[in-house]
Amino acid sequence: MSLIGLACFFAVWEVASRTDLVPGYYLRPPSAVLPRVVTLLGETGFQRALVATVLATLIALGIAIAVAVPAGLVLGSVPPVRHAVMTLVEFLRPIPSVALIPLAVVTIGTGPDTKIVLAVFGALWPILFNTMYALDEIDPLHTETARAFGTGGFGVLRRVALPSAAPFVFTGVRLSFAIALAVVVSTELFSGGTVGIGQFVLEASAGGLNMDDVLAGTVIAGLVGLGANFGLEWLHRRLFAWSLPRGGER
Repeated sequence: MSLIGLACFFAVWEVASRTDLVPGYYLRPPSAVLPRVVTLLGETGFQRALVATVLATLIALGIAIAVAVPAGLVLGSVPPVRHAVMTLVEFLRPIPSVALIPLAVVTIGTGPDTKIVLAVFGALWPILFNTMYALDEIDPLHTETARAFGTGGFGVLRRVALPSAAPFVFTGVRLSFAIALAVVVSTELFSGGTVGIGQFVLEASAGGLNMDDVLAGTVIAGLVGLGANFGLEWLHRRLFAWSLPRGGER
């Protein structure tokens, strides 16, 4: 049932591309694009581009988790630190990673490091804020009970705060994967100097004659995000079934 919306989207796309709503040479129909998707997945050159994009996204997500979770725990549990740095956090958070591409290219270059750094910047915030605000939602009775049994500050953090915050942190990870993927592809597209789906789309769009490839590459990027979200949702249900509403849906 969850794929009905996607099927409707492709149906509307098919109709729009075969009418006068959109010029057919710009918006190729799914009946032409989807077979090209299958063909691309069998081509070695595109496989390398796909692996490069996914690998950069996973590296960026891993770094973002390693930075954002400890930072969120500190900001959520140490009020003086939170008050001291929240203005800086709120200043940096709205800055689009794409807007930093020219600066990153000048300072870092056009290699894989650029897209990873920018993706880390974009992926930090959902994990950071989910971790930080998850600590605010912990029932004080739980922490007071742990302290009453002689548990120290670090023990309360490890045994009470982290398990309670984990489902929310994982939700932030799900959101951050999509953001990291979008930033990686955008950086590949706009910088044009590193292998990936974005570079493939950039090269295919030259001259406007290969719109099948452009749209196929875009669809594959969407399918990567969709597959990752399904996988992370499944893992969330397996790891944190106790935190889900009755019925197992979130």
